[in-house]
Amino acid sequence: MLRCGLLGRKLGHSISPKIHGMLADYSYELFEKEEDEVGAFIMAKEYDGLNVTIPYKKTVFQYMDEVSEVAGKLGSINTIVKRKDGTLFGDNTDVFGFSELLRVFGAKPAGKKVLVLGSGGASVSVKYVLDSLGADTVIISRSGEDNYENLGKHADASYIVNTTPVGMYPNVGEAPLDPACFKACEGVVDIIYNPAVTKLMELADGAGIPSVNGLYMLVVQAAKSSAEFRGIEPDYSKIEEIYEKLKTQTL
Repeated sequence: MLRCGLLGRKLGHSISPKIHGMLADYSYELFEKEEDEVGAFIMAKEYDGLNVTIPYKKTVFQYMDEVSEVAGKLGSINTIVKRKDGTLFGDNTDVFGFSELLRVFGAKPAGKKVLVLGSGGASVSVKYVLDSLGADTVIISRSGEDNYENLGKHADASYIVNTTPVGMYPNVGEAPLDPACFKACEGVVDIIYNPAVTKLMELADGAGIPSVNGLYMLVVQAAKSSAEFRGIEPDYSKIEEIYEKLKTQTL
């Protein structure tokens, strides 16, 4: 049986083992590591496939023998496959997952300003998708040129996408900003999925702004990762069924 799992720093909130259990028959464990442990863990290669989450999507890049075209462009990896010869292949399935999330949400970002909150590994995937769709993408970070102290100059933003962990379980009462301050905002996407309704989404709802969490993105990227772990073509026929089951369980 394949040994797969999720690498990250804090994983108590993760439902990835449940998703992968619905997708296929292999073990899927949670590997919580501190930053100084990541390199040794990756290079020990005591796994067949890994997903990677906050905050190590950029960190693991240096340990790959080969990467996909999109992972190479972004320098961000969320899927690692140990090949039969022991070499490591890195891919980014977040790009496909986020693209599908935007599609089902009905977002139309072409030609519109989109604020992406955060500058980590998930942020670069989100920006890549938005840029490819023709959006005017602005990265908001704590210390960058565009930050939380000068949000006023982006009051004309049409969409807000949160890629930070702010508001994620257990800190459920936090939000990186108030969508009500953006009068032209057409939608809020929070890639957090636990809780199902984040504080950011609550604030958006209060301002009459449609919002969506990251559960669909998580399921889609998991399906693609699962196929890569097993060396088969992706089968997305289970996505809707898994998503609907998880949605009722996490609301």
